[in-house]
Amino acid sequence: MKNNILDFTFLKTAVCALLLSAVLPATAQPQPEYDQYFTPDRLRIDLVFAGDAQSQHVYLDGLKYESGWSGSKKNLIDPFGYGDYFLEIQTPDGEKTLYSKGFNTLFQEWRSTEEAKTTPRAFNSAYRVPFPKNKVQLVISERVKETGRFRELYSIEIDPADKLINREKENEYAVTKILYNGDPENKVDLLFVAEGYTAQEMEKFRADAGKFAGYLFETEPYKSRTSDFNIWAVESVSSDSGPDIPHHDIWKNTVAGANFYTFRIDRYMTAPDQRQICRLASNAPCDAIFVIVNTDKYGGGGIYNFYGLSMSDHPTEAQVFVHEFGHSFAGLGDEYYDSEVAYEDFYNTNTEPWEPNLTTLVDFGKKWKDMLAPGTPVPTPNDPKYGEPRYKDLVGVFEGGGYMAKGIYRPGYNCRMKANNAPGFCPVCRQAIEKMIDYYTK
Repeated sequence: MKNNILDFTFLKTAVCALLLSAVLPATAQPQPEYDQYFTPDRLRIDLVFAGDAQSQHVYLDGLKYESGWSGSKKNLIDPFGYGDYFLEIQTPDGEKTLYSKGFNTLFQEWRSTEEAKTTPRAFNSAYRVPFPKNKVQLVISERVKETGRFRELYSIEIDPADKLINREKENEYAVTKILYNGDPENKVDLLFVAEGYTAQEMEKFRADAGKFAGYLFETEPYKSRTSDFNIWAVESVSSDSGPDIPHHDIWKNTVAGANFYTFRIDRYMTAPDQRQICRLASNAPCDAIFVIVNTDKYGGGGIYNFYGLSMSDHPTEAQVFVHEFGHSFAGLGDEYYDSEVAYEDFYNTNTEPWEPNLTTLVDFGKKWKDMLAPGTPVPTPNDPKYGEPRYKDLVGVFEGGGYMAKGIYRPGYNCRMKANNAPGFCPVCRQAIEKMIDYYTK
């Protein structure tokens, strides 16, 4: 009987189709009227996160005016509650939230490494919000690992009339239109940023950007939602070709400062100065940023609600791009647990992870419990047969994920968030991506 527990023809397909078309969850308060509180432009808030494993602080580094808010003007309040941090723009009295979003930082990841126990560090970050018409309060909250709840970490008043808000044009890089389906207000505007491409290699970058757009729309659910996207490419020119590879003693002068060996992991490639990425994107529409790094070395990274990043020329470039974009755009967690990472105790198994595709079963009802077919065992056996094509849409509760073999569970036996050889995203990840697309477009 054990081998036949889940050998059934899935009525799951119909059930999942209904769930994928479900409307976004209700927010705690009505959506504010955009034109009442904001101008058509955007404000970039440059912050510094500093501290160690035990403590952290946030400091204001500067404010920057940028033209053209490209995000939704209808959905201003974050309905997801994703991220290890949460940003809110409030009225000065704190009585009303006008805009909010969850996000992650490289600093938060670093705090879970061995180095953070002994060596304090600082990381630059930057965040785009609609430009306010009047004074507002910026509030940054952190997610407490022991409870999974947010608590206030930093707050400061912002006056849009402040003459020290920087209005310089930060760069003259050309912005190329790869795909245009309509007004940015009603589309997901994905911006590709060139890293490690010299002026002589810009034609290659434009081709790579088109190639990466093709990879995205070969993959569901993006394939079915192509018309909901605009794709742009900023031709940010580097002096040298390729990224830094510190452990191979390779150093390049590049525009975004990308490097392998992040946290001393060979394949982990990031651009540590997040503020610099925003500077490169300052003249372009962008709801989501993806940095294409001109290299054939395997590696990449993705930071929720900031950027994804991966290599341009490798046999697995398509799979890695789609995986990392799953992190940065949709807040999906890593489902693998048998690869080298620098983190220690990244998840607390006594609380529910915020990522929509991971669970500790502490509060499974808020995850994908309603997507399980009747009779599905919890946990679901990690039987290799469930990796076969006939089970590609199976939703289960498979132990192992989030860099941990025990105590964390994933919804698919093999999914794009677990392995490069997966056929695509599992139904739970597809649903999460659909909801994020809806947030920007409906």
